[in-house]
Amino acid sequence: MLRTLLGGLAATLIVLSPAHAGAPQVKTQAPGYHRMLLGDFEITALSDGTVKLPVDQLLHAHPGEAKRRFDRARLELPVETSFNGYLVNTGSKLVLIDTGAANNFGPTLGKLVANLRAAGYQPEQVDEVYITHLHPDHVGGLMLDGQRAFPNAVVRADKADAEYWLSTANMEKAPKEAQGFFQAAMASLKPYVDAGKFQPFEGPTELVPGIRAVPLHGHTPGHNGYMVSSQGQRMLVWGDVMHAAAVQMPDPGVTIQFDTDPKAAAPQRRKVMAEAAREGIWIAGAHLSFPGLGRLRAQGKGYEWQPLNYSSLPAAPAASAASK
Repeated sequence: MLRTLLGGLAATLIVLSPAHAGAPQVKTQAPGYHRMLLGDFEITALSDGTVKLPVDQLLHAHPGEAKRRFDRARLELPVETSFNGYLVNTGSKLVLIDTGAANNFGPTLGKLVANLRAAGYQPEQVDEVYITHLHPDHVGGLMLDGQRAFPNAVVRADKADAEYWLSTANMEKAPKEAQGFFQAAMASLKPYVDAGKFQPFEGPTELVPGIRAVPLHGHTPGHNGYMVSSQGQRMLVWGDVMHAAAVQMPDPGVTIQFDTDPKAAAPQRRKVMAEAAREGIWIAGAHLSFPGLGRLRAQGKGYEWQPLNYSSLPAAPAASAASK
């Protein structure tokens, strides 16, 4: 009898108990960093955030072709585009390649320094900052709250890019809608120039052991990639060689309005992609979907993107180029 009464009471309590609401949605992404090993070097991809861009309208593709490519990739327009930087720990130097946009392109960017901290590093630990080119989404993060974000770092960039973007005369000759690019470059670099911390370079240059500047001019007059090499493995941090993988992977000849010299940018892209695919070089792309790490395989007249396989075992080195 007692068991029957208790069973009935339990059933009554279940019916009468108020329903509990589900946990509220968090609505934020996990910290934006991703780690891999390249030989003895540690590579950390850092997200500066994403922005929705009308890339289909910015690309110089055949009418309707860009949209067809994005539809095929199931990407909605405007396309949410990643902005990435890369931190290289060689064991003796901590090198950051590109710094993100800071506040230059709205509130959804400017997360690179926070993600660097989340990844276990501090801005004060960065020894050198290498800039692929002086567009605002690559140099904006040099400054934080009016101060040098990386107070102990030397900043390096190609002399041709510095002479172009830091020139008041060039800015005054540029269309009004482009003058903000010059102003952002000047504002971001000036504190480092004043402190004697800006050191431009010319041509292919080994900047620290294992990291070499690779001229990839076309997107801007001094656009550079950086080849990171360790224990026979190589990674090219290629900056803005590519902006829209869904369109430019299958057709590397497609350029974009951001290219200073489209006639130079297209053959440069073809050359870089052919070499990377042929030699199994890892790619780190500023605007490839985060973390933007992977390799290329030739496919028809274009290329297939092979993203880095996720690993929770950072002590295991990434596969060598020979395994491609």
